Amino acid sequence: MNLRLVLAAATCFSLPLAVHAQPVSGPYIGLEAGTSFQQPVKYNESLGGSFGKTLYRESYAGDAYAGYGFGNGWRVQLEVDDLHSTLAETQNSAYGHVSSNGTRSSFGPMVNALYDFNASLPVFPYIGAGMGYQWTHLSSRDPNFAYGGTEGSPAFDVIVGLSYPVPWVRGLSATAEYRYMQLFSDTTMHGTVDGVSDNIKFRSASSHNLFLGLRYQLFSPPPLAPVPAAAAAPEAAPAPAPAKTYLVFFDWNKASLNPRATQIISQAASDSKTQNVTTLNVSGYTDTSGTPQYNQGLSERRAKAVAAQLVRDGVPASEIEIHAYGETHLLVSTGPDVREPQNRRVEIVLQ
Repeated sequence: MNLRLVLAAATCFSLPLAVHAQPVSGPYIGLEAGTSFQQPVKYNESLGGSFGKTLYRESYAGDAYAGYGFGNGWRVQLEVDDLHSTLAETQNSAYGHVSSNGTRSSFGPMVNALYDFNASLPVFPYIGAGMGYQWTHLSSRDPNFAYGGTEGSPAFDVIVGLSYPVPWVRGLSATAEYRYMQLFSDTTMHGTVDGVSDNIKFRSASSHNLFLGLRYQLFSPPPLAPVPAAAAAPEAAPAPAPAKTYLVFFDWNKASLNPRATQIISQAASDSKTQNVTTLNVSGYTDTSGTPQYNQGLSERRAKAVAAQLVRDGVPASEIEIHAYGETHLLVSTGPDVREPQNRRVEIVLQ
């Protein structure tokens, strides 16, 4: 496949998606298994002057990786792949089409940069690309056209995939991935053609690869949960139920709700209906990046977004009080111009 078509496909895949990142924070590891579709490879013989191409049947492929997510959608990973295909046919300018018996495998390390999207779906699409080095091992056991050996080449790949967070295992995601692999260099193998020793040059090769796998985020933070405030001092009369606080976090410079945020808001709305709640205080905050004036407006937009979702979840608007505090009342104390995820929040307090 032409690289421009691959890049165009990846771009078209990502354009309809919202640009809110589904953060992967900290280190993670993963394993994938699938199949490799090797594209036909052209070759020419140095002595006889004949030329042709080799055709392949799909075979197995695998991949193992370790990476680091920056919490804003971007992540980098180091991986080692192993791609196999089976030689099916050799087409030669001198003797036509001949069924062949042999193998082709590519293996080596790749370094990729990837970006995860939040499309408000149960799955999270991602795209990526990277560079690395691949060793190619070729073998043909045909009596009249035999060769074998291993040679390396720089390589690049383009990745389009989907991840699905497994709900019952925190930090675990199932992945489905397409990967286009392209080698830069030609590969020269020593062999025999009609019993005569010869060098055979194979042109740079490419393959299409499909994987299914599992990715596990190490040291994943626990899910957000309502934080009960301290109970009031006991009195002669029965003490009122303690106020409950729910924290909704936002991406940097965003006031839109991700799936986790809507889940927390839904829980707060549900709890407000089963408890003796008269008021829901909704207070918006920001971190210290940006100007105080801008942050004041951003905190108000966040608070209004949460309040609107509470109304959609069945809370009467008359029971909601909205407050905006900008970059004041930081949950995590920082200096100016610091992007701190814990400070980009809205607090819902049931009273």
